[in-house]
Amino acid sequence: VQLQASGGGLVQAGDSLRLSCTASGRTIRGYRMGWFRQSPGKERAFVATISRDGAGTYYSDSVKGRFTISRDNAKSTVYLQMNSLKPEDTAVYYCGATSNIVGTQATQYYYWGQGTQVTVSS
Repeated sequence: VQLQASGGGLVQAGDSLRLSCTASGRTIRGYRMGWFRQSPGKERAFVATISRDGAGTYYSDSVKGRFTISRDNAKSTVYLQMNSLKPEDTAVYYCGATSNIVGTQATQYYYWGQGTQVTVSS
């Protein structure tokens, strides 16, 4: 599975962004999908994950209530709607795909997109 993330940019605190991650070569239907983020000098951190059918979602405490993960299996695309952005949300955001039942650890993911930069100014 090849993943392509897009939608990042430079925004001000309080603004919204929607990230997209589109798969090619294979449908994402059989995979749990997740979003992670990484700041310079830090490890890749879990943001959100969604089950194969989209019925189950789970978020990190830092984004719960502000971010929403969703997916469209017909389009092989997963989304991350980010609202009320804060400067501490600044990072490169990566989407990943895994066959595991759970997916809150980066090591559980088999495939990764190239990342998209999100910068939130205060």
